[in-house]
Amino acid sequence: MTAVKTTETAAPAGDITPPALPPAVTGGAPKRRHRGGAFDRALPYLLLAPALIAILWLIGFPVVSVFVTSFRQLNLGELVRGEIVWTGIDNYVTVLQDERFWTVTLRTVTFTIAVVGASVGAGLLIALLMRVLTPWVRIALQVAMLCAWAMPILASTTVYQWMFDQNYGILNKTLVQLGFDSFAGYSWFSSGTSTLSVVGLLIVWQAIPFLAFSLYAGLVGIPRDLYEAAGIDGATGWQTFRAVTWPEIRSLLMMVTFLSTLWDFKVFAQIWVFREGGPSGESTTLAVLQYLEGIAKSHFGVAAAISVLMMIILGLITFQYLRRLLQTEEGKI
Repeated sequence: MTAVKTTETAAPAGDITPPALPPAVTGGAPKRRHRGGAFDRALPYLLLAPALIAILWLIGFPVVSVFVTSFRQLNLGELVRGEIVWTGIDNYVTVLQDERFWTVTLRTVTFTIAVVGASVGAGLLIALLMRVLTPWVRIALQVAMLCAWAMPILASTTVYQWMFDQNYGILNKTLVQLGFDSFAGYSWFSSGTSTLSVVGLLIVWQAIPFLAFSLYAGLVGIPRDLYEAAGIDGATGWQTFRAVTWPEIRSLLMMVTFLSTLWDFKVFAQIWVFREGGPSGESTTLAVLQYLEGIAKSHFGVAAAISVLMMIILGLITFQYLRRLLQTEEGKI
């Protein structure tokens, strides 16, 4: 037999270089780092551009149009003739010098605060109640609230008109049956305060489903471990609410309160259907005043000025909401 000797060349002691792996293992040549060009960076904005343009057109154009109209004298004559008569700030001076505007503004703010407070409070109580109800009772309550929420505004307003009717309303008849004879033929719409109270009750009834569902969704997300820990520490129900529930839903409660304020500040349909701002204008709010000036009297420039002032008030409310939101722990940037 002939022995076969294999001779290996030793590598230098100071050069320990691992052998190169074949291309099949490394996956081929090393990939170069790819840097996107200007088009790749602009592509997301280009894709969003159609939606942004549509939103700006649908929302921004009416706002700009109202703002421009507020500096014009635009009555029925100018509208028919197509004339453009610029008056500067005369429309704002007319509105701000009118004592009725300040009375209506104060009434609108007071009405909004009362309705929002009652709506949010009732919605929070129902949301807390749904956490402790049995499943079947909770489902029945939720279905009832959904039915109330789905009811059209004009339909529910008509129902409330019949409920509070002076001669045929079920409320007066029920109160008389309970022994309150003074409510026989009682008119719930004889004054602005009572009229706005009935309207406010209707708005609260319509707003509770949304608020209750929103707050209940926040309550469901609170870990039960926190409540168990509070129970072990011997906390009462009120102490548990302050220490556990309130910190967890504070931001959500602030958000729904802000939305309710925006909606209730400019409510129009319910007030107009009930008494068209009466009796004697005592239930007129800013939204109704804007309608009366713009549609009933055809003073579109003055109505546009009232709209701009309403937007300024709502803008201040929005600014306060954003400022408070950024101050909370969840809203810090």
